[in-house]
Amino acid sequence: MLIQLQVAITHLTGRRRQTVVSLTGVVLGVAFFLAVSSLMRGSEKDFIKRLVDNSPHITVSDDYRFARVQPAELRWADGAVKISRVKPQLETRGIRGYRQKLEFVESLPGLKAAPVLLGSAVLVFAGREEGVTLSGIVPAKMKTVSTIQQKMVEGSLDALTANPNGIVIGKGLAQKFNLRLGSTVSVVASQGASRPMKVVGLFRTGNSNYDETQTFTVLKRAQAMFDRPNRANRFVIQIDDPYAAREVARRIEAAVGYKAVSWIEASEDVLSVLLVRNLIMYSVVSAILIVASFGIYNTLSTIVLEKTRDIAILKSMGFHARDVRLIFLFEGGIIGLAGSFFGLGLGVCFMQLLSQIQLKPPGVSEKVFLPVWWGPEQFAIAAAFAMGSCLLAAYLPARRAGRVHPVEILRGAA
Repeated sequence: MLIQLQVAITHLTGRRRQTVVSLTGVVLGVAFFLAVSSLMRGSEKDFIKRLVDNSPHITVSDDYRFARVQPAELRWADGAVKISRVKPQLETRGIRGYRQKLEFVESLPGLKAAPVLLGSAVLVFAGREEGVTLSGIVPAKMKTVSTIQQKMVEGSLDALTANPNGIVIGKGLAQKFNLRLGSTVSVVASQGASRPMKVVGLFRTGNSNYDETQTFTVLKRAQAMFDRPNRANRFVIQIDDPYAAREVARRIEAAVGYKAVSWIEASEDVLSVLLVRNLIMYSVVSAILIVASFGIYNTLSTIVLEKTRDIAILKSMGFHARDVRLIFLFEGGIIGLAGSFFGLGLGVCFMQLLSQIQLKPPGVSEKVFLPVWWGPEQFAIAAAFAMGSCLLAAYLPARRAGRVHPVEILRGAA
């Protein structure tokens, strides 16, 4: 064992009470760091998972990212006369040649896609009317890109294939109209087409607005009601790596020409809020370890003052200033290592305890567990920050000890 390390251990064991207090501060700091960071990161991961799972990773719509240039502007780009009030030619909205474009999208690796024709309609039953969003889907494809099948409480999406005049509605909408499985309602499209449709499925997502306004039918029925034959105005896309959605969306948009929006682009404001929240969280929990480092600084500073004569003797025996500094850095490192070890153990106990807590938020029928994240990097961050703060707290006393002049101290002692 190095002589510097032996001296460091002797100093720490000689002042057990102060050493235990400093060590306890580091242990509690690391434990609370882990508990708070795991809870905050867990809630973030849970929120993003819900955001990613309940919405498409990429949505291709029948819009263009930039307005299309008019033919007159293309023909006379440098013309002196500007043509105003030019009205685009009327056309049937939708993604042109959607089948060919869908085939290209589906040919990309690690990706699933489904066509959707989305439009406005009015649900009429027993004299009551309610505006809804009617989505024409292909059930077999929709199940691969959406969690709506897992949200079904009665019936299924497959029932739409067996019944072309079927409709799937939310539980909230069914309660509004007092509908049940097998009920028949009138659906009036925005173009005026009306058709009686049979309720073949009920879903509940927990989002009251979505459950009260969203409805599904087969794609061909929606095309007929909206008078858009062979048209779809959405591609709903799920990819294996959700965090690659932005790059994949750019590639799809460049190929098909229509606007492709990733969930990252659509949720930039939410993700920026999460980033700010993480910065605040790490600042708060790091302050705990910084406060604990003051205890280490106080302990080592006291040792330096009390052991000034011993330090002078060591330097007179041939110890260099760097050897003396190394002694006190060893002391800070020992407290940091021991504090990290026991702190990580206590932190795991806190995390395990938090993961067992069940809460029942207002208006929710089922209890939920606190989302605790067990990622290895937070353990590494906690240990690294604890070691860094301990060594930093030990550096100032170590530098002071290294500057002790043995001649002056020993002459004064004599």
